[in-house]
Amino acid sequence: MVAISVNVDWGEEFLPAMLDEFKKSNAQVTFFVTGRWAEKNTDMLQQMAQAGHSIQNHGYRHVHFNALNAEEIGSEIKKAEDIIFNITGKKSSFFASPYGEYNPRLVKAVNGIDYQYIMWSVDTIDWQQPTPETIVSRVMKKVHNDAIILMHPTEPTVKALPTLLNQLQAQGYQMVTVDQITSGKSDGPNNAN
Repeated sequence: MVAISVNVDWGEEFLPAMLDEFKKSNAQVTFFVTGRWAEKNTDMLQQMAQAGHSIQNHGYRHVHFNALNAEEIGSEIKKAEDIIFNITGKKSSFFASPYGEYNPRLVKAVNGIDYQYIMWSVDTIDWQQPTPETIVSRVMKKVHNDAIILMHPTEPTVKALPTLLNQLQAQGYQMVTVDQITSGKSDGPNNAN
């Protein structure tokens, strides 16, 4: 099993094509969305949730969480949680920090509001707009059982998905949500393995 994690604060124009590719491959993925993005893209968020994907928390704004105190961290996450719940009817319980920021104080604050902090273990670095072939290569060189693969909605990612999803399936990987990968794992920064 592997989990595909898509962080969303922009790139909504690429999400319909990504959703189509995930559907073709029977892939269930986890979208970590910011609250401000969700407010502006309610129909898209509902479509993602109705397709059976997991909708999780990326904070209200795409800010540097390492610079925030515990109260500010909680406020950012809870504000996004309320928006996600009001749109999807489901409570988020996982948090992925913008920029992949991590420190023990941040994890403690996240855990303190009953969230699990999530970190990827395979990074496509697709926000830099590499070629689709580079994205596929980065993933296939580092993929492992219980991997959490980070993506963003970009044009190269959309173009890479058919090949990438086919190669993952050919190697026997089932694409599941972060919820499924992490069930029963610790409260620390969870990158599954």
